[in-house]
Amino acid sequence: MKNPRDIIKRPVITERSTDLMEQNKYAFEVDLKANKTEIKQAIEEIFGVKVAKVNTMRVPSKQKRVGRFVGRTSEWKKAIVTLAPDSKPISFFEGA
Repeated sequence: MKNPRDIIKRPVITERSTDLMEQNKYAFEVDLKANKTEIKQAIEEIFGVKVAKVNTMRVPSKQKRVGRFVGRTSEWKKAIVTLAPDSKPISFFEGA
């Protein structure tokens, strides 16, 4: 089995994802090759919470320009994790 910290790269903290936290939903950037069961097990192991549901989506790359040079950003995978109603909330800002 892979290391859970290799599957979960970082939390996605945006205005929209912060609104989702009120509904017990948390967004994470995850490994492109990770599947829903691997993501569920990794979140449960890292944060010690109970996951009810995992939704995943691939975020496409975008074209970016720096002066006359054109390149593309990387494609990445986002997972929205819904916690069980009896689970404790995840806190990203502890120890800051």
